[in-house]
Amino acid sequence: MDLQLPDRERITIAILALGGEGGGVLADWILEVAQANGYIAQGTSVPGVAQRTGSTVYYIEMVKRRGTGGNSPDPVLAMMPVPGDVDIVIASELMEAGRAILRGFVSKDRTTLIGSTHRVFAISEKAVPGDGRGASQRILAAAERGAARFISFDMAAAASTSSSVISSVMFGALAGSETLPFSREAFEAAIRHGGKAVESNLKGFGAGFDRSQNGDPVSIDAMALAEPTTAAGRALKDRIDRAFREPVRPVATTAVARLMDYQDAAYAHLYLERLEPIAGRDDGRDGDRLTKETARHLALWMAYEDTIRVADLKVRATRSARVATEVRLAPGQVMTVTEYMHPRLQEVCETLPAGVGGAILRSATLRRLLTPLFKKGRHVRTTSLRWFAVLRLLASLRRIRRSTLRYRDEQARIGSWLAAIDEAATRDVAFAIEIVLCQQLIKGYSDTFERGLERFNALMLAGRSLSPTGGAADDLRRLREAALADDSGKAFDRELVALNLAAVA
Repeated sequence: MDLQLPDRERITIAILALGGEGGGVLADWILEVAQANGYIAQGTSVPGVAQRTGSTVYYIEMVKRRGTGGNSPDPVLAMMPVPGDVDIVIASELMEAGRAILRGFVSKDRTTLIGSTHRVFAISEKAVPGDGRGASQRILAAAERGAARFISFDMAAAASTSSSVISSVMFGALAGSETLPFSREAFEAAIRHGGKAVESNLKGFGAGFDRSQNGDPVSIDAMALAEPTTAAGRALKDRIDRAFREPVRPVATTAVARLMDYQDAAYAHLYLERLEPIAGRDDGRDGDRLTKETARHLALWMAYEDTIRVADLKVRATRSARVATEVRLAPGQVMTVTEYMHPRLQEVCETLPAGVGGAILRSATLRRLLTPLFKKGRHVRTTSLRWFAVLRLLASLRRIRRSTLRYRDEQARIGSWLAAIDEAATRDVAFAIEIVLCQQLIKGYSDTFERGLERFNALMLAGRSLSPTGGAADDLRRLREAALADDSGKAFDRELVALNLAAVA
């Protein structure tokens, strides 16, 4: 199908972009290149209220300018895109591409869809107890089926790599698609006419143009792992190679690197010590799935997010560099970062030595006196010397983490969970895997962690009433999926009733 448009009298373009992504700048560039090359063009925008900093539809309609003379009036151009009447759709993010498809802007017989494959997750996706992410693969498949031509790549990554902005990458992708009757030089002239950040915008434009014409480069295997560079790392790798079969080794290697960063080499060895008995129970089915799932979820749990970890991550130089890159800090500019912090008395006590923290939480009098001190959160400037020093001091408590109340409690919970997995695996590996997957409820910190832990405990208690034979694995899976379905717990309660386990949990 020929999608070139040099002879079309009228061309319509819809841009769907999130707030802060330069959708308006992109629309202005398109209007500039059209008006400078013989077209009458009009652009409009309708801002939406979304849970991802706002989502706006920009609409551009252009009509070829007639020759001078005659009585032909200027055309009357539309204000909004009409389903089935859009030649080009540009989406700044994958879910925006899906939104364009749902609204009927993408047609199989005429529309070129240019979309970024990266995701900016909505609050509704993040708030789900389980995996609430939208079905990205379904959107990609729908785009392939529904558009006359689908051009896709990670435009946010291309913008970051080229030290530019995503709007310039999208403009380059549009030019590279060759769906408009203008030369590359005409597009670049529109950027220069804008007069702002010309060099970086041209760099992003070039990246988008090349990727649009040549596609994505060959991706690197995400599991390709660097060789350890320290004696401790080599010792851990040797232990992994001896103890586990090939399917498990990449996961275990990634896990020990994370746990060394979280605590130290001894903590990583504790991880392997816990994992090895599970590997001995694995029957090897599904590529050692029992061991792989345990390896992944055990690492996630052992690297739980306490106040020490949160402080450590906030004062790292790599984080400051990332934030500076994201805000495009220019030479000579000073960056300040203000964050909202609201530690509860519970989190403060959990950071103290187990004896001290436990005594405070057990004392009704102390809790009554101290709780008001932590009622309100505060905004703190973490780039100031004062607050940076406070966070750095808190992060240094990693050396005494093993003595804290939170460490004691988490290790006890992990031990009970592993014991349940080990016991179930002696009779039914599928049931043991379902027990492993219950760990998905343990995540985050503060209220999020408490809610997940409460549901996890209820799930494990109900699971003990299921005999690990017959359909027990399926029953526990149904319970787990219901527990992850919503915050209210209604779906979980319904499943408990259906399985006659309401009284048990």
